[in-house]
Amino acid sequence: MRAVEFQEYGGPEVLKVVEAEVPEPGPGQVSIDVAYTGVNFADLKARGEGYRVPHLPFVPGLEASGRIRALGEGVEGLAVGQEVTALTEGGAYADVTLASAETVFPIPTGVDLRTAATLPTVLPTAYALVHSVGRLQPGETVLVQGAAGGVGTVVGQLAKAAGARAVYGVVSGEAKAAYAREYGYDEVFVGEFGEAVRAATDGRGVDLALDPVGGDTFRASLASLAPFGRLVSFGNASSAPAWSVGQPELYPSGVSVAGFSILTLAKTAPGALRALAGRAFAKAVDGTVSLPVTAEFGLEEAAEAHRLMGTRTSTGKLLLRVGG
Repeated sequence: MRAVEFQEYGGPEVLKVVEAEVPEPGPGQVSIDVAYTGVNFADLKARGEGYRVPHLPFVPGLEASGRIRALGEGVEGLAVGQEVTALTEGGAYADVTLASAETVFPIPTGVDLRTAATLPTVLPTAYALVHSVGRLQPGETVLVQGAAGGVGTVVGQLAKAAGARAVYGVVSGEAKAAYAREYGYDEVFVGEFGEAVRAATDGRGVDLALDPVGGDTFRASLASLAPFGRLVSFGNASSAPAWSVGQPELYPSGVSVAGFSILTLAKTAPGALRALAGRAFAKAVDGTVSLPVTAEFGLEEAAEAHRLMGTRTSTGKLLLRVGG
């Protein structure tokens, strides 16, 4: 079978198409004939700096849609040939991938394989940020970093559906700002956002801020909170040192900070992930949210997909077409 792997860390050029053995599922696993796989920023961090890479060579890819090829020992409730979408621990840039049965989900009725590949990471993450962790209430205001990305696209729609009074986004360019305004954002700021947020909220700040960047952006988001506001960190795209907050930051206005990682949740609380995914997928089925595929590449073009995402000009969701 074909697989895309890297044998050293570096730029997109380290991604190579190789011939590999078809993996067989172990106990509690399934193998999947991949139709499409999603491209995520975590894949770029894996390739560039070893994020969540247990060893080299490594096949990236955290999510896939396709049909179950084989079941491992002890797997129940799934069937060979069934169309599914799955969250993996890597390995989805391949014709066949393995996934824990606990993170394999039957594709909802009416959803095709291409659309299904956009579901496993983005929708549950966005739902958790707005509801499970962010606990957004009707009439509150939201600030979202990376508003034109996959998670940001869904968050804007979910926040509006939940009754947010105003949803503010932050992006890196005007084209992204125009895109984000189509997906629930009332106002979108390009680059610097601290003063703009204060102006938009008459100096009050926002009730909920969502940050996948870390570093200075994390601190600026924290400073943008209204009294009793919440900040949820869900990534560290900046690769800055781990953040820390304490009494000086939290006590004056009663603000709070939380975190979320869908990959960690999958390992520590798969039952909670399944419940979360069910609620999130329902929002796509009923039309509350949509996540456009803005670029699609063949499996052999994985390096090109990484180059595009690495320019920070892409919007929505990027896919690799594997089996069709």
